[in-house]
Amino acid sequence: MERIEIKSQSLPELKQTMESLGEKGFRAKQLYEWMHRKLAEDFDEMSNLSIALREKLKEHCTLTSLKVLEVQNSKIDGTQKYLFALEDGNVVESVLMKYKHGNSVCISSQVGCKMGCRFCASTIGGWTRNLLASEMLDQIYKIQKLSGERVSNVVVMGTGEPLDNYENLLRFIRMLSDENGLNISQRNITVSTCGIVPRMYDLAEENLQITLAISLHASNQEKRAELMPIANKYSITEVLDACRNYFEKTGRRLTFEYSLVGGKNDSQEDARELAELIKGLNCHVNLIPVNPIKERDFVQSGKKVIEKFQNKLEKYQINVTIRREMGRDIDGACGQLRKSYIDNKQCKEDKREDS
Repeated sequence: MERIEIKSQSLPELKQTMESLGEKGFRAKQLYEWMHRKLAEDFDEMSNLSIALREKLKEHCTLTSLKVLEVQNSKIDGTQKYLFALEDGNVVESVLMKYKHGNSVCISSQVGCKMGCRFCASTIGGWTRNLLASEMLDQIYKIQKLSGERVSNVVVMGTGEPLDNYENLLRFIRMLSDENGLNISQRNITVSTCGIVPRMYDLAEENLQITLAISLHASNQEKRAELMPIANKYSITEVLDACRNYFEKTGRRLTFEYSLVGGKNDSQEDARELAELIKGLNCHVNLIPVNPIKERDFVQSGKKVIEKFQNKLEKYQINVTIRREMGRDIDGACGQLRKSYIDNKQCKEDKREDS
């Protein structure tokens, strides 16, 4: 008999599971609290459940718990990068960033990524599978437990395209903001998408208060298609129409992520074109100096070029900030730590075969 994966279950679903195991419904709330508030890693920690019930849970249920493989600490700004092993041996990474306003965690939503954005390390090895809601939640739980500090903000901006894992993403958001769990406000949750247009329309109907961030990275269709294969499926015009709809339905200001790649999308003409493209939208532009990765020949724009780009947008009354680089002295770019681990593992296996 296949065991039930209970950490992804909502409280009403967990109640049904407990009743199906011949237990009283109120046990579900105790169990839910152990998993999502006390952050228990195995059933034996659940001291107010009887030994008989704990044994029954071990027999019929699984409790997702990620294993920490590596933690990198930035000496510059205290950023911590975590590499976690999943139960099937796959690995994902997450980042803890410490700001004056609180601790922010960036999590992965998939093992690998299908989207193929040219400047991103996450996509180099391709896509393996979607993460369960419990595997997304447990990245935050483990980091909160290990750091000993409360996580106040969550960005789903690590490896993977969240809207390509739509149902698990929705479940994750609702459970993370549930008053019986960590109870993180939806206004403190940001979901980043490369622009899966049909799902952007779906998300606008879900009655959520999250921030939607769009990876734009170009000011016209031609340049966007060069950097992001998804633009061949959904044009920049379609993405912007979906953004306007999202704001109309939710009232939530949009964020546009724009990675500045030296000589590719960082000219004054690019800035002017971008301002024209998004004018009239209630939005904020986040300029990201691209993190160089050895598999690609993209370079970071110079500091003066970035500042001139920002100034140009401001002249058009666009809200714009330059993202502060966090963890530059560790494997800071999205997907780099995971890729380093996989490459090293492969290298060791190759050496074993040769010897």
